[in-house]
Amino acid sequence: MQVLVRDNNVDQALRVLKKKMQREGIFREMRARRSYEKPSEKRNREAGEAVRRLRKLKRKQMQREGLLPSRKKG
Repeated sequence: MQVLVRDNNVDQALRVLKKKMQREGIFREMRARRSYEKPSEKRNREAGEAVRRLRKLKRKQMQREGLLPSRKKG
């Protein structure tokens, strides 16, 4: 992974690096590798993530169809 530093602006380069790492899932990977996760815990976590993804997809679909009001960012 490579980030260019422009005009000695390290803060901006660091923000870009963190955003790239977040997108790649590196932070999640580091947190997962911090300690051992039992197979049963892994199954439960992955099932929960699947449920959340499905709910989010359904919610966005209903918002597009006009059945739910869209969330306002504030």
